[in-house]
Amino acid sequence: MSDHRIRLEWAATEHSKQPGTYSRDHKAIISPQVTIPVSAAPDYLGNSELADPEQLLVSALASCHMLYFLAICEGSGYAVSTYVDEAIGKVAKSPEGFYSVSSITLRPKVSFSSEKQPDRETLERLHHRAHKGCFIANSIKSNVSIELG
Repeated sequence: MSDHRIRLEWAATEHSKQPGTYSRDHKAIISPQVTIPVSAAPDYLGNSELADPEQLLVSALASCHMLYFLAICEGSGYAVSTYVDEAIGKVAKSPEGFYSVSSITLRPKVSFSSEKQPDRETLERLHHRAHKGCFIANSIKSNVSIELG
């Protein structure tokens, strides 16, 4: 259906705060105009000032959900004026002993500018439809929940 390519670049340099090991800093090149500086999470000797892969996964899921939600709202006659999500991903050890992003919680707060305003039940249904249609949600095995404020 479509391809989504990035170029990942890393070069060996010494870790700035942990002598004897390598820097986890690298970059994900999305296009000639867009480069994302990336590192490991601070818990894994990464740079806290850069995005980490786990944050990027949570961001990808939250963004995909929002974009699908906006499309559903538009098609249903709801004009969204703002959308803010304070999403969080949890890393945990599986029963098999492997670490994974075991759960992701989306916490979308949406305001509407249209005369037509969804009630709580309709809002939940819109988010449920968005979750079911989200490519990223359909691609991961983590437990994903949506908490409406």
